[in-house]
Amino acid sequence: MNNNEAMAALDKVIKKSRIHFYKPVQIAEILYPDRMYHDVDLSSLETYRTQSKKWRDDMSMLLLGRVCTSSSKFQDNLFDDNAVPPSVLEVLGKINRDNNGSVERHIYTQFMNRHSQLSQALEYCRSSDTESFNVKDFIDSFRYEAGLKRSLDKVYEIIVYALFSALAEALNLKINISIDSNGECILEEFSDFTEKVMCLKPGQLIHSEPARIYRAGVTNAADRGIDMYSSWGSDRIIIVCKDAERNIILSLLTQIGWRSHIQSIITESDLVLWYEKALRGRYSHITGGRVLDLLREEIASEFPPADNMPELLRERYLKTLCDDYID
Repeated sequence: MNNNEAMAALDKVIKKSRIHFYKPVQIAEILYPDRMYHDVDLSSLETYRTQSKKWRDDMSMLLLGRVCTSSSKFQDNLFDDNAVPPSVLEVLGKINRDNNGSVERHIYTQFMNRHSQLSQALEYCRSSDTESFNVKDFIDSFRYEAGLKRSLDKVYEIIVYALFSALAEALNLKINISIDSNGECILEEFSDFTEKVMCLKPGQLIHSEPARIYRAGVTNAADRGIDMYSSWGSDRIIIVCKDAERNIILSLLTQIGWRSHIQSIITESDLVLWYEKALRGRYSHITGGRVLDLLREEIASEFPPADNMPELLRERYLKTLCDDYID
């Protein structure tokens, strides 16, 4: 493999990476000790497969204040033949050593460029109010930026979560759990169980609590496609998709016999309409501010800012690059 092919393999991983850049950072953190201390055998995967995850997490904590939580299998995909296997790392290592860390600089330059794009998109949300925020414009700021498109699914998730949660609160939606009077004898027998698990006990056959919506996880590649779940007990699924995908999804669900498992399919047009009502409709004084507050909170959690590069990177021949970025 030549230099151009190795760099192309790296750039493919960079292009496919989400905003947190865990896999490219892991590559950089393998190449750094190889360049500086010559104590990494790039040809032998088992000498760095596990340890490099710690190196990556240490740097990710400095950059973003968080670490990768994906499954081990997903993390190890980085070293598959169609990504950056040892044969590619060996070539990248030579390029990096011969050019004072040029591959490391390339990775962190792309990281900072990606976050520069992100900060522009998120500033729109932070600076908008109920009169100026347009959810379609916010979605499009991710859809049409090549570096941010990989995060569009998380943006959809946050948009849906903020709207649904705010409306559940505004509606004062309650979930009731109850036991029929015919079951009182069993309740008495298992009163310790029902009180601990169901908040029910003899003389208290009904329990009420606010309905809640929960996000399954933040940037978790191991959630098996579950984005959100609720506390109101339905086992049916709500799908959110682009308008053009609705009929295709319906057709596919019908073919595989899953149509009965679907509560509804919500399109982007539905979200745009509901956001307009929530932010500028008849009851926007109740719902508007809360929608934007939840949106900002979840965005801050999902996309932590990388405003200040750690001193550690300055020591790695990146001083000029970091100064330019911060300025």
